[in-house]
Amino acid sequence: MQLSDIDFVIIGAAKSATTWLQTQLQADPAVYMPDPELHYFSREYDRGKDWYLSQFKGASNGRLIGEKSNSYLYSPEAAARLHRDLPQIRLIAQLRNPVERAYSSYCMLFRRGEVGPNIESYLDPSRGENMQILGSGNFHSHLEPFIDLYGRDRLLILFFDGVTRDPEAQMLRVRTHLGLPPRAIAQVGSQKVKDKTAPLVPPTMRRRLAWLKPIVRPLRGSAPFEAARGLVARKTEYPQLTKELRDRLGEYYQPSVEALERLSGQSLHHWYANQPKQHLNGATM
Repeated sequence: MQLSDIDFVIIGAAKSATTWLQTQLQADPAVYMPDPELHYFSREYDRGKDWYLSQFKGASNGRLIGEKSNSYLYSPEAAARLHRDLPQIRLIAQLRNPVERAYSSYCMLFRRGEVGPNIESYLDPSRGENMQILGSGNFHSHLEPFIDLYGRDRLLILFFDGVTRDPEAQMLRVRTHLGLPPRAIAQVGSQKVKDKTAPLVPPTMRRRLAWLKPIVRPLRGSAPFEAARGLVARKTEYPQLTKELRDRLGEYYQPSVEALERLSGQSLHHWYANQPKQHLNGATM
């Protein structure tokens, strides 16, 4: 296995149904992708080439080989590292209405107990740009380094809306970009990817019980474990994204969205329409 054997990389964006793309590609026997996000070119580059290539040990000759790491889109070093080591690859970016993506990111962090319930302190642009939640949605600026190095033709820009409206057409675009023949949507890829409505053990309790994880791990999925978990798990009540806050976010992102329209050649006018949140079969992406 050599670096030159890798054919494509999905670079992001987070909370934009990239796991759905990965699942669809993994369902094709002609494609190999490792399950975890490797984050090699963003966070793990010091581990070296041998570590990276070892993550593809299940790949066989004749299969298209790729990986997905959403952190690449946001890492200042990732584009240059990718181009230095993998100049031959094709890139895929799937993006989402940045207002909805920011709220989805906030909800994920809230569910984990990493942010508090005062949603405006994290999502109101007038209080400062939170890079993790707000800055990540300025897609045009994040894509520019990849285009500068690889050229526009090597980067396929997709949108979350395509997954919800016409998943068959979305995957056809992906497969055409990768040189793969058409293939029907895999049923496994139509299932929920992540469900933010699932009851969870409250974050404070999770931290207190963290020492038990190695002990109970073998019991996960068993009836006694799930019954005990059900006694303490609670449905998360998320702070709501008000119309006023949504409008402020829309104004903040408008210049970036207009630049993305010019870059992608696709109209994103519907992103300004303040549509309700979109879901893929109930899943939060």
